[in-house]
Amino acid sequence: MTSKLPKKAGGLPSVQSTIKHLLQSHRTRENIKNLLRVNQTDGFDCPGCAWGDNQHGTFQFCENGAKAIAWESTDKLVDAEFFKTHSVSQLLKQSDYWLEYQGRLAEPMRYNAKNDRYQSISWQDAFKLIGDKLNSLTDPNQLELYTSGRASNEAAYLYQLFGRLFGTNNFPDCSNMCHEASGVALTQSVGIGKGTVVLDDFDHANAIFVFGQNPGTNHPRMMNALRKASKQGCNIVTFNNLKEVALKKFASPQDPTELLTPAATQISHLYLSPKLGGDMAAIRGMVKTLVESYPSKINQTFVQQHTKGLDDYLAIVNTTSWQQIEQQSGLTQNEIAQAAKVFIESDKVISCWAMGLTQHAHSVDTIREVVNLHLLTGQIGKKGAGICPVRGHSNVQGNRTMGINEKPTAAFLQALEQTLKVQLPYAAGHNVYHALNALQQKQSKVLICLGGNLAQAASDSQFTHQAIKNAQLNVQISTKLNRSHLLVSEDALILPCLGRTEKDQQQSGLQKITVEDTFSMVHASQGMTEPVSPHCMSETAIVAHIAHATCPDKFNWLELKDDYSKIRQLIAQTIVGFEQFNQKIEQPAGFHLTNSAAELRWNTASKLANFNAAKLPDSILADCYSNMQQTIGDAKNITFVLQSMRSHDQYNTTIYALNDRYRGISGERNVLFINKDDAKQLNLAEGEHVDISSVCDQGISREIKAFKLVYYDIPRGNLAAYYPETNPLLAIDSVGRASFTPTSKSIPVTIKATTLQALNIKQV
Repeated sequence: MTSKLPKKAGGLPSVQSTIKHLLQSHRTRENIKNLLRVNQTDGFDCPGCAWGDNQHGTFQFCENGAKAIAWESTDKLVDAEFFKTHSVSQLLKQSDYWLEYQGRLAEPMRYNAKNDRYQSISWQDAFKLIGDKLNSLTDPNQLELYTSGRASNEAAYLYQLFGRLFGTNNFPDCSNMCHEASGVALTQSVGIGKGTVVLDDFDHANAIFVFGQNPGTNHPRMMNALRKASKQGCNIVTFNNLKEVALKKFASPQDPTELLTPAATQISHLYLSPKLGGDMAAIRGMVKTLVESYPSKINQTFVQQHTKGLDDYLAIVNTTSWQQIEQQSGLTQNEIAQAAKVFIESDKVISCWAMGLTQHAHSVDTIREVVNLHLLTGQIGKKGAGICPVRGHSNVQGNRTMGINEKPTAAFLQALEQTLKVQLPYAAGHNVYHALNALQQKQSKVLICLGGNLAQAASDSQFTHQAIKNAQLNVQISTKLNRSHLLVSEDALILPCLGRTEKDQQQSGLQKITVEDTFSMVHASQGMTEPVSPHCMSETAIVAHIAHATCPDKFNWLELKDDYSKIRQLIAQTIVGFEQFNQKIEQPAGFHLTNSAAELRWNTASKLANFNAAKLPDSILADCYSNMQQTIGDAKNITFVLQSMRSHDQYNTTIYALNDRYRGISGERNVLFINKDDAKQLNLAEGEHVDISSVCDQGISREIKAFKLVYYDIPRGNLAAYYPETNPLLAIDSVGRASFTPTSKSIPVTIKATTLQALNIKQV
């Protein structure tokens, strides 16, 4: 199987894949027009990743963006007729890929427990049902308001305002499961939970460090920035547990030579593969190299003027042994020194990261260690230098800016209260972890999901699925059918919403929405194709109608639904940085939100950037795995650390096809990537099937069966497999310290050969 690995990423196969997905949508002509409008001024924002837009060039989309557009803009429909032939129990037996492949949700539907089917319901009756149920609750905190990153700023702002006027701060959202650790760590260190660079900084950097990220699959447009930087002489250093082809060689589909010949651009000039969870140790080793071998490179002026806590931090660095660094990172002192030399000798350095850093128990400390290195060298607050958490979904950062936060600041709530003349709750609400526990214990009664697929996004599938089923009312605002719609017991609603590509016509005319990318650029988005069904409603309108049905006396919700510019006026009055919001979005490419840390202003208690004097963890595992701390990484005890990840034909929980071209996988997803020597030590051959069992103190059996072994370039003691197939292995209590992010990149497991009987049953 390893022979199927491509020699480069991008290129002609990327174009061919794009064409294939456009044809499969059965709306080829419309989607070709959509691709010419995506990420363009006066166009719409890609429903995929949050990477920033380059304003130069006709084509501003990538292969995965094209998949997302084709997946959303299809002529296949799921309506009441569909459910006449498919019961919920039958649909639960189908794969996630099959469910979403059935097409766009086309009308509002209500679950009928008597015949186990969804049936048509009018919008008016659906909203009345929600309002009546919410007003019957004995405590507003019995409501959970989940949000995915695809919601616009306008929908998110209304959603949080509705929830708070109803009386709750329960706002679990998708960032709780991905970059929450980044927000916590950066707020503690530099006073703002966002990255400090913009897209243009990548053109000016001398070195770019990529930690725990696979942009070729998850943020393909980022590859253009890395390719351009490399061709300009920038040194790119990658720390990634797996050897990903896109981070080795990338061919731009827009370069004729690289498109049609074997030519490609080298991306990484140094590629290091640490053990899972070993990035903090590797970065600590870089700092130790700086302190021991290049002390003159410490930017004393910057440190003295802008930071606090250096002495305590250096004391920790000095007491950290190279033996511990090498053992935990899986890298040698010489390898770490090579990376450190690139960082230290570069005038302008950007460090970027994704979930390879954020989904561990010690993720907050790991990200703060990245910041420590930048503070020591003054690599922040200047052109071409800074820190860059690369966000996932297209407006996940904007949702948080709009107030989708279970722990809102007092300043934010006070601004809402003073402007709107209302009273709001101040007590902290629920994140995803606490929301699922409250649903599991039946303390929470109603779940409303503004997009997403919580059932498959969250960990511990058995626990999560039961928690969602416990809701007395499950409301899903969605474009496509997914497993979250099917986890019902008493009552449930499917409310079909418009996609990004579609016209949003309200009483005042065609509406624009806005989104914020990973670089804090805010810009308008306007769909131009006709809605797939006349019965679909915009997310903003759905939220406004729910609010009107629940608390009509609190606000004139329907007036805001009729004209989104009025929502933006409220945002401008209540959120710093959005003054003259309606005027600013008329600018080409929108506008940039001020970043205090990029301007060397530190919104911390001390008004200085804080060093973090944390020791390396005794174990990379979450606390619920305490009994396993002595056996991890020791192949003799056949206990491995597993990471979950996406395939190339996947975005979040959406699976576009059963392939992973960049890893040589075709037509299947139940595969387990393993180091060849580890497999041989266990007398297992490539292509053989194994069962994977989680090792946990809770005494609960967690196992997934019949995964095909694939040899891969991965450190010994580590494994990798796809998400959400591996979610059943991860205990709900296995979360990051201070972030509550699931530790999906450090799951302790054992493996054993699948019995012939079990394999035969699976194949049948």
